[in-house]
Amino acid sequence: MGYNNFMRKIGRFMRRNLKFILPIAVLVLTLFSFNEITKTPEEKDKVLVSLLRHVLSNYHFDPQEIDDEFSEIVYTRFIESLDGGKRYFIQSDIDEFSKYKTLIDDQILKEDISFFHLVQTRFLERLTEVKTYYPKILSIPNDFTIEETVDLDGENAAFAANKKELYELWRKQLKFSTLSRIHNKIADEEVPKDNETKKEISTVSATDQKFIDLEIEARQSTEENYDDFFGRMDDFDHTDWFSTYLNNISGAFDPHTTYFPPKAKKEFDQAISGKLEGIGARLFQKNDYTKVSGLISGGPAWRAGELEVGDIILKVAQGDEEPLNIVGMRLSDAIEFIKGKKGTEVRLTLKKIDGSMEVISIIRDIVEIEETFVKSSIIEKDSKKFGVINLPSFYIDFADKNGRNCAKDMAKEIERLKTENVNGIMIDLRNNGGGSLPAVIEMAGLFIEDGPIVQVKYKNDEPIVQKDRDKSILWNGPLVVLTNELSASASEIFAAAMQDYNRAVILGSKQTFGKGTVQSVMDLNRYYKYPEDLGALKITIQKFYRINGGSNQLEGVKPDVILPSRFTYMDIGEKEQNNPLPWDQIKKANYNKWGYYANFEEVVNNSLKRINKNDQFFLIDKNAKWLKKSQDDKIAYLNYKAYKEDLERHEEESKTFKKLGEYTTNLSFNSPRYELSLIEKDSILGQKRTVWHKNLAKDAYVEEGLRVLAELKIKDALQMVKN
Repeated sequence: MGYNNFMRKIGRFMRRNLKFILPIAVLVLTLFSFNEITKTPEEKDKVLVSLLRHVLSNYHFDPQEIDDEFSEIVYTRFIESLDGGKRYFIQSDIDEFSKYKTLIDDQILKEDISFFHLVQTRFLERLTEVKTYYPKILSIPNDFTIEETVDLDGENAAFAANKKELYELWRKQLKFSTLSRIHNKIADEEVPKDNETKKEISTVSATDQKFIDLEIEARQSTEENYDDFFGRMDDFDHTDWFSTYLNNISGAFDPHTTYFPPKAKKEFDQAISGKLEGIGARLFQKNDYTKVSGLISGGPAWRAGELEVGDIILKVAQGDEEPLNIVGMRLSDAIEFIKGKKGTEVRLTLKKIDGSMEVISIIRDIVEIEETFVKSSIIEKDSKKFGVINLPSFYIDFADKNGRNCAKDMAKEIERLKTENVNGIMIDLRNNGGGSLPAVIEMAGLFIEDGPIVQVKYKNDEPIVQKDRDKSILWNGPLVVLTNELSASASEIFAAAMQDYNRAVILGSKQTFGKGTVQSVMDLNRYYKYPEDLGALKITIQKFYRINGGSNQLEGVKPDVILPSRFTYMDIGEKEQNNPLPWDQIKKANYNKWGYYANFEEVVNNSLKRINKNDQFFLIDKNAKWLKKSQDDKIAYLNYKAYKEDLERHEEESKTFKKLGEYTTNLSFNSPRYELSLIEKDSILGQKRTVWHKNLAKDAYVEEGLRVLAELKIKDALQMVKN
């Protein structure tokens, strides 16, 4: 095909002239693209496959060879994306598909999409068959006195050997759904109303008439739920299915490279604009499940305090309506049910990271942008005064040079704290998912004289050393930085720079998120003239490195003082993603360490000794081990008595860790003087600060950070001259 030959020539030119590729490629592909194209889905699919292949191969930071190994990755990912829970395909389907395992690369090069058509067509056939299963299964009463279990971990299960086995799998899954509904109904009756004393645990058995009545009701609700589920599946069009395939091609390069079909592209643009309305949670899909990867600071979920990272959302209810099961639902569709208009209620049925089930209520709202900005608090401890600065994200307004910028706001906050005569500053970057690269470079410069902050590298190019060129230092006193597993990207750049310069003591969980890559969104119609919207590609184009030469990718930033965390024994962060780019190392940049601490190593050692003797941290570590054990338990009981006893045992075990939430430091936090007049005029701001200060006073990590800050000493002027 002429288009293919032309694109191969362009590809060779691109590889020889990488630095000049973008403007030339856009121009050439626009001038030479075909003006008369048959607007068929098949033709558009072929154009998209070729376009993605060339953009990925020529612009991605770490382009993959389109070979047999790549083919196997796409093969596995595509089948998992359609049937990660092993609930539709049977083994004979997989046997038939497997002949393509090492042929997809050849198909991509030839614009052949027969593998996609085969798998998608078969999936729709199996979907139609399964739609006949659930009404039949749910028409028959369940016997919950039988001793049987179901494995909820579809990821490691085998595909059903035949349709009979598949039917049996669905029977058990539907029985489990029905059982959980029955138990929830019974448990709801045990919840105390207002100030009533909690009722005794129900003694209802699976043979009681009350249970039998609830079982009928639960089967009906389950059937209605699946009617809705399969009804939505019927609404998927060709673009939806083919976008899934394209995303498995792009995802074989790395987890942050994503194809956006036109509709998703518009939604992405809206999200980037900052117009968020819903619960304020970041979600991702793991096999059949929708999991929480983060909370947006200041958002409804963050304020409510019940939704946590690692929680799995099983069902979604609009207020008092019947909950909708979202297991197996595409992430984009699940999000549509979770988000909603300001002021409306959503109830989420969660499987917590400890394995327990919980229903929580969140009132949707517009995510309060003000809460994503820098804020500070004052604390007096051991006759010293310290400032605690919280930075939820590295924000910047690229459209308005006079707009808000986290580096400028941080500078203002430091100046205000200096007027309060603080002896040290602690910057809290926990849960900070990153943001602007220019902003983090400018902010790091507030704490050092001048020098490199981060190294940024395009593929095949020498690293570019990004520097702070301002010799002034805004804060030259003791500095502590708090991080955790959800401190990512720009947060990791800042923490790494402060660590490499020896400028701050970094305290946190075993490592930060581990995202060391940079993405750019490319409008595909810029590269190929086509009469319809082709969508966009979010593609990894750069990797950033520490000034010591190491990458933050996968390994993140390991703190100077490692604190136990509830996620210590779990894979949280980049490691949990599919197919992440590897860690690597480049040449160290030229910089000199900040040598003005008189007792840095001593302070770190003292902190480690305290942590090893701290009962709260010991309990946190014990809780982390228990959570890991609970997370690995994928077997659910289908006998009601065993099911209830398992949940009760779990609940009883969890009481061991109740003290974690009761911990208090007896420290008192207050707003800086400048904010007091603002609070007088804004009672809502006052309420927010009261909640924040209360949480700080219960935070063992903040408490240890302040102890470190209190011990840090700066060398006197004579010592500095000698050094």
